[in-house]
This record gives sequence, structure tokens and C-alpha cells, in this order.
Amino acid sequence: MTGVRVPVAAPRRKPRQSRARHTSQALQDAFVRLLVEKGYAAITIREIVAVAGTGLGSFYEYFENKEDLARVCLHLRSKALLLDMRAAVATNASRPWREIVDAVIEAQLDAHRAQPLAWGAHYLLERHLSSPEAYRKMYDRFVAEWVGVLDAAGDVKADGPKKKEAARVCQTIIYGLVAHTHLGTGGRPDLQALSRQLRDALRGYLATVA
Repeated sequence: MTGVRVPVAAPRRKPRQSRARHTSQALQDAFVRLLVEKGYAAITIREIVAVAGTGLGSFYEYFENKEDLARVCLHLRSKALLLDMRAAVATNASRPWREIVDAVIEAQLDAHRAQPLAWGAHYLLERHLSSPEAYRKMYDRFVAEWVGVLDAAGDVKADGPKKKEAARVCQTIIYGLVAHTHLGTGGRPDLQALSRQLRDALRGYLATVA
């Protein structure tokens, strides 16, 4: 089989310009809408482009297939939570840790409040599509933000190693409660109760280590 050249797949286009970003976002929004309505397995690419108001050619400019689009949506939605958390910490820097933790909780729940059904579908899909490596990398990014929470507080005495350990526990608490509450209620959580549970759990734990 010498001399035969195997065609190399062209790299997917990155949506840099305004129109391109709009098209990519429309496809992502359409996917999330269909994910809530039908579930991942039942979605077709033709349905995605029909809901998005784009063509098949546009879809393949940005995404290799449906799974590629799904992974991008998972990543960007998780990244948005990360940025919301970072903004809450920056706004409340140097305040007592309880106030910063409360601000982080509310920032995370505010993000979920607008689309609870979509977040329920997000957490379910995450379990099917996220590779262990991708999951660990995103988890570690959230842990780093929790270290930032403790660093930003004006009344935390824990040293570096203890902060890292505390940060991991905090991320496990908030992710576990938020994700499983959305999954367990079919995307219809009682966010007021969830906020109270998160405050009690995180404050109770951090009071022993901060």
C-alpha cells in the first residue's frame, strides 16, 4: 500500500468573526434546546440545523459531528460557571470567608436558575460523554478557583496544603449537591432549599479548617 496518500481531515473552523460566532452559538443553543426536548440519542444533525436556522454546510464548518458539538457545549457551559465563580470572588475579595462562599453559591445558582431543565440535561450528558481526562481537568480548574476563594478571604488561616485539600472538599460538596439535585428532580430543583443546603454544608465544613 505504498504510495497511497490518506486524506487528512480539514481542521474545524474556529468562530472568530461576529457572524461566525453567531452561527456557532445558534447551533449550540439549538442543540441544548433539543437535548431538553428529546434527549441526546434522539437528536439528529438535520434537526439541529433546522432549529438553528443554518445549513448542513455551516454545521460541518464548526463541528465534526453531533458528539463534537455536545462536548463543546459541555465545556463552554462549565467554563461559564467557572467565570461566574471567579467574578464573585473578585467582587468580594478581602471579605470574611463566609461572605465570599455565600456569593459563590448564589453566583452558581443564578447561572442554573435561568435554565434548570438544560442544566439537568447537561449533568446527565456529562456522565456519558466526558472523558476521565476532560472531567479531571475541569474539576481541577474549579478546585483552583476554590483555592482562590480561600486566598481572597481576609480571615482564613489555613496554609497552602490545607487550602488545597479544603478546596477539593468544597468543590466536591457544591458539584455533588448541585448536579445530583438537578438530576434527581428532573431539572426542577428547589433552588432556595439547595442554597440553604449548600450554605450549611460549606460553612459547616470550612468552620473546621479555615
